[in-house]
Amino acid sequence: MSLPMLLALPAGASVDRSSALHAYARGRLADSYGEANVALSNYRDALAGDASSLAVARRSYLHGLISGDMALALQSARLLDSRGVLPRDGTLLFLGDALVRRDWKTARQVADRVAAEGNFGFLAPIIRSWISIGEGRAVPPEIDPADRYASLGRRYIDEHIALQALARGDAAAAGPAINRALALRTVELGEMRLTFAAQLASRKARAEALALLPEGKADYVLARQDIAHGRSGGEIGRALSPAQGFGRLLARLASDISSDESTRMLAIRLARIGSFANPAGADGRLVLGQLLTDAGHGQQAVSELNKVVESGWFGTLRQTALVNAWAASDDSSAAISLARGLAQAPGADVERLVRLGQLLAREKDFGGAADAFHSAETRYAADNVPWALLLMRGSALEQAGRWEEARAVLERAAKIAPNEPAVLNYLGYAQVERRQNVPAALELLKKASALKPDDASITDSLGWAHFVTGNVEAAVPVLERAAEGAPADVTINEHLGDALWAIGRRFEARYAWRAAAVFAEGDVAARLDAKTKMGMRPEYAAP
Repeated sequence: MSLPMLLALPAGASVDRSSALHAYARGRLADSYGEANVALSNYRDALAGDASSLAVARRSYLHGLISGDMALALQSARLLDSRGVLPRDGTLLFLGDALVRRDWKTARQVADRVAAEGNFGFLAPIIRSWISIGEGRAVPPEIDPADRYASLGRRYIDEHIALQALARGDAAAAGPAINRALALRTVELGEMRLTFAAQLASRKARAEALALLPEGKADYVLARQDIAHGRSGGEIGRALSPAQGFGRLLARLASDISSDESTRMLAIRLARIGSFANPAGADGRLVLGQLLTDAGHGQQAVSELNKVVESGWFGTLRQTALVNAWAASDDSSAAISLARGLAQAPGADVERLVRLGQLLAREKDFGGAADAFHSAETRYAADNVPWALLLMRGSALEQAGRWEEARAVLERAAKIAPNEPAVLNYLGYAQVERRQNVPAALELLKKASALKPDDASITDSLGWAHFVTGNVEAAVPVLERAAEGAPADVTINEHLGDALWAIGRRFEARYAWRAAAVFAEGDVAARLDAKTKMGMRPEYAAP
């Protein structure tokens, strides 16, 4: 039986111990094929058939969190906990469950456990503060300055001081904490601004709410209109429950640790636990959608983001995140269509235009990409356009076959950023490819290589420039160094093969061409095959 046929076997037909093993095997196979829903169904059956298996429980716990099956995640977590192998985030799952059930006694016990376990102990003062609100005796969160992790706790405390003050109707006390919370964020968090604005507007502090939302920015147009007409965002403006406060806390932590690929899966689990506690919270859905997108789970990201109300205040943030989710799920048409609409909306910012350009370039619509990047440039003063934006437009123009336009843009980028290796490399290599201004281009590449000597792509450009100028002896060691830095790169290995053939090292040249052919496609693959069989001929030369 083929693997795809095995994956298609129906789950749920039996739950005895023998079938549990088969369900577990199907789940693992589904994992390897990227079939998350099939994997989840089979892990659920496997755990039902063998409720004592740690291997099944570990997989079921992970997939329960990724997919949003709280019952499965809790069942698996309890088994893992009984054996002393529960991941530390599992304690947070228990805590969220107690808060949702409004079981304050259990919640306090689990919060004490979180503090004792250490990993997430810096969150304990904030968590206990929310529990005290549930108990009817509000105690503001405080960080012990002697705590070794006090600096971590301070990163999150101001948002919750503000939310709790707003829950009491004290907008004046919330103001300074709101400002501190926003100032701590190096990345603009539109969701946080919108939430605070809704909370303030609900408490008649409309001027303060509007002050949080920059005028003319597309993400805030609807909110500003509503506030101006006496509306406050509905559900967003209501006082948070302890469970919702806890959910927001985990969503923020998940977002903060997501930049490191090694902790991305932990971030997804934290965001999911937060969504269990605060299922209606747009903050958690937006964070979870972006995390799932970054992890390659595009379809699941789309599903999460579709739970955010499209017509509400968070609608434009949802659409922006959906662009990335559609792109990650390989639905380029949906991604580009949505990105184009966002880029054309009133108040659209530079990021929207750049994202549209990137998506168009990925689909090889380089002319369209260049137009999008050019539209982004018009948002800047003529003497203040970022060099990176010029590099993107120059690259798109060059790949669209509009070289003279591209060169002018790239030269402008090099003038603005004379010490940026990426700019120098692109301008230099593009001219070498066309055998234009080769001596000057070689100098650009020498400078780029000196600025970034460990960059394999730049090293290759320099080596190829030596080859093109006839200095083959100098080219070979440079290209060999490039190949060591990027052994799977098609272009680098082809360049190395050409140079090796030119100096008579023909066995090694064929080896380099074969290495290039491993990942080559289309015309490049055909050219490499011809070189390997017949050697270097003028018609087989690399561009």
